[in-house]
Amino acid sequence: MINGLKPYPAMKDSGVPWLGAVPEHWEVRRLKYLLRERDIRSAEGTEQLLRVSQFTGVTERKRADGGDEPDTRAESLVGYKRVEPNDLVVNIMLAWNGSMGVSSFSGIASPAYCVYRFGASARPWYFHHLLRSPAYKARIKAVSTGVVESRLRLYTDDLYRLEALLPPLPEQAAIVRFLDHADRRIRRYIRAKQKLIKLLEEQKQAIIHRAVTRGLDPNVRLKPTGVEWLGDVPEHWEVRRAKYLLREIDARSVSGSEALLRVSQYTGVTPRSDTDASGMPRALSLVGYKRVASGDLVVNIMIAWNGSLAVSRYAGLVSPAYCVYRFLRRVHPWFFHHLLRSPVYRRRIKMASTGVIESRLRLYSDELGRIELLVPPCEEQVAIAEGIDKETRGIDGAIDRAEREIDLLREYRTRLIADVVTGKLDVREAAARLPDEVEEPEPLDEVEPDGDSDEAGTDDADAVTEEVEA
Repeated sequence: MINGLKPYPAMKDSGVPWLGAVPEHWEVRRLKYLLRERDIRSAEGTEQLLRVSQFTGVTERKRADGGDEPDTRAESLVGYKRVEPNDLVVNIMLAWNGSMGVSSFSGIASPAYCVYRFGASARPWYFHHLLRSPAYKARIKAVSTGVVESRLRLYTDDLYRLEALLPPLPEQAAIVRFLDHADRRIRRYIRAKQKLIKLLEEQKQAIIHRAVTRGLDPNVRLKPTGVEWLGDVPEHWEVRRAKYLLREIDARSVSGSEALLRVSQYTGVTPRSDTDASGMPRALSLVGYKRVASGDLVVNIMIAWNGSLAVSRYAGLVSPAYCVYRFLRRVHPWFFHHLLRSPVYRRRIKMASTGVIESRLRLYSDELGRIELLVPPCEEQVAIAEGIDKETRGIDGAIDRAEREIDLLREYRTRLIADVVTGKLDVREAAARLPDEVEEPEPLDEVEPDGDSDEAGTDDADAVTEEVEA
């Protein structure tokens, strides 16, 4: 993809230390000369609701269940800011992590966002890539206002003072054309890897489902459970409600010095770094966070319906918004780890959760306690858990390799975009040779990288804004 690309023949000092040398014929101008803030409000609140993400830019914000109602906690969208195609939308509270982008859509965005329109000397999509590049994200973080990272705000005056690289208009168009072509190819590769991962996950879930509902003996005699959604199970297994096997634990940290953990629908319970994949910073203090011991069940009650509950291999702390449970009887926690994350139990947990729309469902302790659990003899629980681990080890390895390849593709794309928009690579000739793009047979939208929910219990960074609005 970068074969034949060369540096620009002549460079000059930009006069801006953090930008360094730039192509000789490029200008450096402050953004206040290139864009203007727009503040046009919705009178009816019926337009398409938009969101902005550090990963996918500006997208339509739709409910996961396909419903017509907007996916928002706001009672009304009247007064939300109107957005037109090619407008720049900035989440001022998360701009430091790249949560800004140019919109392809007409719609409305949170009144806590800022919306800008570019002037005649700017190609909006060139600036979409420029402002989301690592150098500009670092600069935006530096000029944002706030004492701590989680409270940084990028106000309009600070954005206006930011120095922008300004190639001639035809060159901006060539850069956009080249990057669109490169991005399309990379997304095709990523989509292929994501399809592979989905197939592997389905294969893994089929193995787990069979093991936790039938055991390891294919010739075992079955009996009806009397529970419609469970059907028949091995005749020597019990069916007990979760409240007889689990006890909620609410031990709090007094020092906040223990390791911070996260729970994910994909990876279960894992240690959490200072910032997760979504870019959300950890809390300033972990005092009062819930303590977890190895073997405890950790439940993110806000997104348990998507599989965000798991048994922990680690001791540490989790968000006070989570629930932590300890097994009461002589049971093997890892059998129940697989059981509760199996497709049939994810559907049951979703049914048991409380809420009007999918993205606001909550799994409270009483609802979890009423769920019927399959209980094989303890020795068989151990054998089933070990059998699952053995049979899925190769699948997990293949998934890990595919995920690492996706990460490398994304890193390559980030470096390529940064080198092109900051004048490290000259793409004018390459862009001129590109063929016209054909219509894609299916969308190339990517799934955002897995990230833990924030401490308010939501995976959507836009909720930070909504909490401020409230």
